[in-house]
Amino acid sequence: MASLTAEELLAGAAGTFTVSLPANVLKPGTGDSPTGSAGEVVLRPLQIRDVERVSRAAKEQRVLTSVLMVQQALVSPKLTVEQVGSLSAGLVQFLLEKVNAISGLNLGEDDLDSAVKAPLAKACFVLAKEFGWTPAECSELTVGQVLLYLEMLARDGQDGSA
Repeated sequence: MASLTAEELLAGAAGTFTVSLPANVLKPGTGDSPTGSAGEVVLRPLQIRDVERVSRAAKEQRVLTSVLMVQQALVSPKLTVEQVGSLSAGLVQFLLEKVNAISGLNLGEDDLDSAVKAPLAKACFVLAKEFGWTPAECSELTVGQVLLYLEMLARDGQDGSA
């Protein structure tokens, strides 16, 4: 298996994803339960620094965590925290599921806080040491990328190769 470069590893965090919003999610409870797509939004994966910022900002308010994660990931249309907080709960939940999927965050809400605390800092330290990355490069990674690279390092060690 070929070794990846820092640029190849970091490239995943820079991508964007177009997501179709189902009409019944955008306009729930409107008579005939509309089907089909109501339009599209563009999302980007959350990076470690985004998740840390969200975690710090929403310490006491769990709902705020979801709002901040969606707001940080929305590329188009760009919305303020207040605007995202004014969206329907179902729409925020739908967008949050998409954000989690593209960011590699398949964690429950309770797991999110523990995932971004001390173990994440340790993981970044290990990756920086193993790959020679700077703190800035590590902060560009999504949580999913960090987990993938840690798993790759663990398997590499189990195979006896380095």
